[in-house]
Amino acid sequence: QVQLVESGGGLMQPGGSLRLSCAASGSRFSFYVMGWYRQGPGKQRELVATITGDGITNYADSVKGRFTISRDNAKNTVYLQMNGLKPEDTAVYYCNARRLGLGSWGQGTQVTVSS
Repeated sequence: QVQLVESGGGLMQPGGSLRLSCAASGSRFSFYVMGWYRQGPGKQRELVATITGDGITNYADSVKGRFTISRDNAKNTVYLQMNGLKPEDTAVYYCNARRLGLGSWGQGTQVTVSS
């Protein structure tokens, strides 16, 4: 089972940018579909973006054109570049690794967008 550690969260003003990173332990990282999810205050956890091992991406409509998911299979790391941040992006962001119907979650990193 892969272990995931997120980093890069913080406080940012509206319109600003942040980059989240998620480092994965274990082997066969490229076999996993990696994803970012978020859970805002009083809300359910929701999909932000996913990326397959060969780089096919999928985004929630709310972040299309602002967020970019990418991965470096040599470094066992997935990234989420967040531009044009809005207050409604405030949430705990979680990294997810999925393969053969099984998933692992990181501990989450807080992103707060506020002036």
